[in-house]
Amino acid sequence: MTKKTFLPSMLPVLAALLSLSLLLPAPASALVTAFRQAIAEGVAEHEDMAEFYRDRAFEPIWTRTEDAARRNALLTALEGAANHGLPADRYDPDALRAAFMDADNPYNRGQAEIMASAMFLRYAHDVQSGILDPGEIVREIHRDLPRRNPTELLQGLVDGDPYEAMRALPPAHPEYLRLQREYLRLTQMAQDGGWGSSVYGGRLELGDRGQAVVQLRDRLIRMGYMERSATAVFDADMEAAVQRFQSAHGLLADGVAGSTTIEEVNIGLDTRLRQVILAMERQRWINWEDPERGSRHVLVNIPDYHAYVIDNEEVTFETRVVVGATPSNRVTPEFSDTMEHMVINPSWYVPRSITIGEYLPQMQANPGAAGHLQLLQGGQQVSRAGIDFSQYTASTFPFDLRQGPGPGNALGRVKFMFPNRHNIYLHDTPSRNLFSRETRAYSHGCVRVHRPLELAYHLLARQESQPRSYFDRILNSGQETQVNLTQQIPVHIVYWTAFVTPEGELNFRRDIYGRDRALWNAMLQAGVELPTVAS
Repeated sequence: MTKKTFLPSMLPVLAALLSLSLLLPAPASALVTAFRQAIAEGVAEHEDMAEFYRDRAFEPIWTRTEDAARRNALLTALEGAANHGLPADRYDPDALRAAFMDADNPYNRGQAEIMASAMFLRYAHDVQSGILDPGEIVREIHRDLPRRNPTELLQGLVDGDPYEAMRALPPAHPEYLRLQREYLRLTQMAQDGGWGSSVYGGRLELGDRGQAVVQLRDRLIRMGYMERSATAVFDADMEAAVQRFQSAHGLLADGVAGSTTIEEVNIGLDTRLRQVILAMERQRWINWEDPERGSRHVLVNIPDYHAYVIDNEEVTFETRVVVGATPSNRVTPEFSDTMEHMVINPSWYVPRSITIGEYLPQMQANPGAAGHLQLLQGGQQVSRAGIDFSQYTASTFPFDLRQGPGPGNALGRVKFMFPNRHNIYLHDTPSRNLFSRETRAYSHGCVRVHRPLELAYHLLARQESQPRSYFDRILNSGQETQVNLTQQIPVHIVYWTAFVTPEGELNFRRDIYGRDRALWNAMLQAGVELPTVAS
């Protein structure tokens, strides 16, 4: 009974609602549907932004009238991508600007919205943490790239000032900012014609004169190592300029322009620009926030052959080091870890690769060879008597080798441990003569330290009131002793062929492992272009 009387009573209401819908200026639901359809189609191809738009119920952030500042901030950032050594064509701000201009219907607006977000995320990804995955190019590079969450990146644009958000994307570390400044300076130098003629001559030194001296003078002036001068004589000013150049290129600063110095002087501006671009890329790979980088950390720069302790961006300790030799199985890898302890009077447990690659053939030829090494099986020392080493192969050799503490120990008096899967650490060495050489790539991969005791004192000063006497007492005992660090210290082993000192001096180092060459080829494939040197 109720149902029969209800339906007729509702007919006027339904008729009124239908009439009202026909009076709407446009089907608003259809407009929304077209916009959201474009967004939905776009995020299907860009899963990294799907969550962001779903959480916003597909509300735009780029294409409304009130989004003008955000649009302009993005376009400005994309147009400046080349200032970071990034491939400008990778972002195409002109295409994005055209998409904004053509957004004259809901579907086109949705497409422009997704295009802007995708381009922003690509740029943010590249400028924050690099355009390369270095481990895929050079297997000895082990970096967990600091990729930011896409949703958080997009939300940061919504929550804050868009210009500030864009400026916050590149690394804020002073080294990156110094490198970028030098990159822009060298780019301008390229536009102004570069560094001029190469130097054609052999050894040049104080008192020399002639055309080669003039070429060297002009090139040093263009490079910024010498004040403008018309002298044709290798005088004291030129000697000082050569010394500055040598120091900035990791050469013996004797003021004599020998063959090695002239070779470095003649390296072209295009090569130096490549090094600086790669240096910025490397900084993006370690664009961490504290505590990962560490307000106090140890930095080992492989091609610089130096290690540094850095406290709040100030170098508080430095030392020469020897790094891995150039055969591929001996090079020092790039990675970061945390120093946990040091071992005073260490034993050397010979790595398996050295045991079977070097010592086993010696003992097969002469059972008494490598007599300074103990033979271990299951952790226990065994006698060599009666062992026929010739019966073993590299895969069947059942023993380990150990050298006990002592003045001749391969690890010297102390080793600094940051346990890692590469079995790499810093240590002393009895082979002191290598530290006087200009090129110092001779180890099996570990980092030998020129001033190991001073480094130990420096690290212990944070936890011992008398670090020197504390260390020396343990050292003089002759007993192998582990000393834990109360403040564990990040260690970063890097490969910087270009860097800028805090004083603003641009430095270059030779590509001893050929890693620059491999990485630059990948950068070219990604679309990076060098500024053209004007003739």
